[in-house]
Amino acid sequence: MKLLSFKLNGQVKFGPKVKKEEAVWDVIEIQKQLKILPSFPETIIDGIALGFDFVEQARKLVDAAQKAENGAQFKYAFSEIEWLSPIPRTPKNILCVGKNYNDHAKEMGAEKAPEDIMIFTKSPTAIAADESTLPVHADKTDSLDYEGELAIVIGKRGKDIPKGMAFDYIFGYTIANDLTARDLQQKHKQFFLGKSLDGSCPMGPYLVTKDEIPDPHALSIVTKVNGEVRQNGSTKDMMFTVADIIAILSKYVTLEPGDVILTGTPAGVGKGMNPPTFLKAGDEVKISIEGIGTLANRFQ
Repeated sequence: MKLLSFKLNGQVKFGPKVKKEEAVWDVIEIQKQLKILPSFPETIIDGIALGFDFVEQARKLVDAAQKAENGAQFKYAFSEIEWLSPIPRTPKNILCVGKNYNDHAKEMGAEKAPEDIMIFTKSPTAIAADESTLPVHADKTDSLDYEGELAIVIGKRGKDIPKGMAFDYIFGYTIANDLTARDLQQKHKQFFLGKSLDGSCPMGPYLVTKDEIPDPHALSIVTKVNGEVRQNGSTKDMMFTVADIIAILSKYVTLEPGDVILTGTPAGVGKGMNPPTFLKAGDEVKISIEGIGTLANRFQ
């Protein structure tokens, strides 16, 4: 199932994409009017915490709407809604893996790939939506860079998760752009400020449930800037796998439903170009990941 979050008439809502249509089902309104279920989550994070019971509930609501005489009133064209990030707000900082692709580590100046996983965080206030226009923050940086990444969305609370059970804790996947102010990163000798400018973590367009992506290590990642392919990688080249990441992170941090983990970016970022080429006002970045879709943002 492809889930999205959106705003309609000032209200934050969520629902599954309508199959074969550029539209979304308003499952909250379906439940409110048709009362198919005893109860239904009011936020997507509450839903995620229910695991695949939530997915089945959403399917029952959609099925009821399709059978209802006035069912069309419960779906909205994408042109009628304001897109939000699939996870509008994470329970804690966004968790990120650095230099998880060998070629990217090399283009960033590393002599060899890191032996141990590199973890940093981004502020949840950095979250932005697909199709939103984002600032280049010219008053703070002249080195804003893109990083197309597969993002994991955690589905249940876990600590010290064994590697063999890691996938039990995943709800689904989305696309993220780990926008980074390279000069701030260098200046402060750590990642948080350079990674956490407002709008520096657009995600979307969908949260795709894990049953639709049986192997997260067989996905292409393509990033285009103004139509030019800059990154053309595959998740098969991750040095630390999805299971590795969850097992290692949960050793130190309790993972919670709605936590988002960025898994690293392939080679081809602006800093790695000769000369380095950073984002400027007027640019458009599109990141496509197989099985999920395309995350698109413009900059001003």
